[in-house]
Amino acid sequence: MGSVTSGPRRRPLWRDPARWERNRWVRLFAPALLYLLIRQVGLWVVQWMAGRNRISVTGALTSWDGQWYLSISASGYDKVPVSLVDAFGRRGEETPLAFFPGYPMLVRAVGELPGVGLVAAAFAVNVVAGVVCAYGLVRLGERIGGSWRCGMVLLALFAVSPMSVVLSMTYSEALFCALAVWTLLWLIDREWLLAALGCATAGLVRPTSAALVAAVCLAALVAVIRGRDGWRPWVTLLLAPAGLLGYLTWVGSRTGRWDGWLALQARGWDSQFDGGLATVRFSLDVLSSARSVLEVATVWIIVLTLVLFALGLHHRLPWPLMVYSAGVMFLSIGSNGLMNSKARLLVPAITLLLPAAVLLARRRPGTMVTVLGLLLLFGSWFGAYSITAWPYAI
Repeated sequence: MGSVTSGPRRRPLWRDPARWERNRWVRLFAPALLYLLIRQVGLWVVQWMAGRNRISVTGALTSWDGQWYLSISASGYDKVPVSLVDAFGRRGEETPLAFFPGYPMLVRAVGELPGVGLVAAAFAVNVVAGVVCAYGLVRLGERIGGSWRCGMVLLALFAVSPMSVVLSMTYSEALFCALAVWTLLWLIDREWLLAALGCATAGLVRPTSAALVAAVCLAALVAVIRGRDGWRPWVTLLLAPAGLLGYLTWVGSRTGRWDGWLALQARGWDSQFDGGLATVRFSLDVLSSARSVLEVATVWIIVLTLVLFALGLHHRLPWPLMVYSAGVMFLSIGSNGLMNSKARLLVPAITLLLPAAVLLARRRPGTMVTVLGLLLLFGSWFGAYSITAWPYAI
């Protein structure tokens, strides 16, 4: 009898990237695993550098604004310890109002679960929010870049960004980024009511939500003018800014002036919009004197941000995404205040990473992994340096 021959043998799964992308279990679990792995690498570097600098890892991850958020979670706005002060070492009854309530109130709710302390609750909120953001990023990259691989690269670029360490700190960035990416997805898909709800919720988390409000409301206004989607864009116009305007109005009533929150920022952190003049002066001064690694790196991060925005325009990304990107850039680069915080304030500019994700996803797997690996090393070191060796606020 002749031998029976089989068809061509399939390559093992680990040697076939295309099969990885088609595997439903990989698609289900890979975003969470990749995000958590990258953040764990960052935490290992934080642990190493904290030991070298003789400080507590928990202390580093709960420093600066993290202490404000934890204190508001524990006691509310009226009972924050007087030891917490603004950038000038001053403290008034209204100073805590500079911090938005969404994140600390969620941390407080989780912290009321049996056996869960506030610090553990804050870390848990950030882990869950980061994972939720990860799945949104994969979907956004797949939607814009046309492939699941592009979505995974977008997720990786976000997780390895220079100040991604803040996603593991008791800060509000992780929660805001999760709300922002899903709101933008719903906006692109014209899921108006979900986009409005996500935007309104984000408005209670960070002032950066002003960029999200601008993108959502402009898109809704265009839909109204063009007569699309019936009554839903009208509701979106009313609901989307509700969270941000509601909190700013409440702060105004507490401070006795309509611009109370802006006044708190100006008085306590010297943060005012000047069109970017202070940022330009800071950048030129730092590049000419090279006083510190963090400041020089911050300037180049700002330059890279502008390049990424130009690439977004060149690739003609959906205009609501570009409006959001421009808004985040304006809120960060366009104001004075603590210049060392610029890199952190740009973390929510997720959409700026889309052109880079598209280009990198088209490269060979080896090239893609090498680039992301190098970025992971730099981002992990830079973030750890900023909270363990750099002595000032970020």
